Amino acid sequence: MIDSKLPKVGTTIFTVIGQLAQQHNAINLSQGFPNFSPDSKLLALVNKALVADHNQYAPMQGAMGLRETISEKTENLYGRYYDPGSEITITAGATQAIFTAIAAFIKPGDEVVVLKPAYDCYEPSIELFGGVVVPVQLEGPDFKVNWDVFKAAITQKTKIVIINTPHNPTGSIWSASDMLRLQSVLEGTSILLLSDEVYEHIIFDGVPHESVSKFPDLASRSLICSSFGKTFHVTGWKMGYCIAPKELMKEFQKVHQFNVFSVNHPAQIALQDYLKHSEHYLELGAFYQKKRDYFLAAIQNSRFGMHPSQGTYFQLLDYSTITDKKDTDFAERLIKEFGLASIPVSVFCTEDYDQRLLRFCFAKTEEVLDQAAEILNRI
Repeated sequence: MIDSKLPKVGTTIFTVIGQLAQQHNAINLSQGFPNFSPDSKLLALVNKALVADHNQYAPMQGAMGLRETISEKTENLYGRYYDPGSEITITAGATQAIFTAIAAFIKPGDEVVVLKPAYDCYEPSIELFGGVVVPVQLEGPDFKVNWDVFKAAITQKTKIVIINTPHNPTGSIWSASDMLRLQSVLEGTSILLLSDEVYEHIIFDGVPHESVSKFPDLASRSLICSSFGKTFHVTGWKMGYCIAPKELMKEFQKVHQFNVFSVNHPAQIALQDYLKHSEHYLELGAFYQKKRDYFLAAIQNSRFGMHPSQGTYFQLLDYSTITDKKDTDFAERLIKEFGLASIPVSVFCTEDYDQRLLRFCFAKTEEVLDQAAEILNRI
């Protein structure tokens, strides 16, 4: 018998739903990625890098030109300078960055506060290195932090707090006041903050992204993980990065160099040129807001309840007026009876979670959104 290090980990909900959708030829709004092509200019830059023979290992930390561009972008947007030589690392997607951060700092018995619903890569990574997950359920229809519950979860064993904004799966965002409350709670402690900001440029209604890098005490203790895949519709490239103060990044890179060492070199060369044009990421919020609004307008007469997503390319729909079935059961019914795939929110939550919500991805063409809306309107 194999003594598994992750005995509770099975097939992910994304694989289960994906396979079920394929079996029933369902329209798949469970997929957390676009069904349209990236910018042809970015593809041309990758091809140019390939032809220019950037085909061997990149530096372990990432191509210096790309790190310099990220440093400039971060300072312009959030007012904080990160040294490209010692405080930025290019990673094989944000998931690798998150895994590496946890691997670098978590020892057996260390506690990690995880705000739930939480993306499903956090907890297995913590458990793999002997850490203890301390779940804190976000509350209410807006999925806000109950600060009394949060403060009670902090102990002498707390090593890391993980936050995610804009938030997957709920589409909620953290405000400046949320960040200041968090900064107040952590002030005077040695607790690290792992901030998952992969949807930083997909935020709506003119509201700014509140990166932890904007808040001095938070920035001093934070590893921030970001994603090129989410930003530029190239999730299959698995390209992301981590930024952190020098002393934290030094430990991060100790693990990174033996985990992947370096990542796709021609893609890095392409991205360093593409990022120099800020419109390529600053216009992303408006692009996805148009899709959000199109989708919500198309289902406004349905029986589903909705609070417009504040960020990400996910929309929660409340089906409580339709049935009291568990979301996992209703999600399965939607696939088998109606041919539409979504993600049940409860799989990311604590056991006492009791809402009737499904997550739908609207990073799709209007044709696909129309097809999905037609189904939702007749349920």
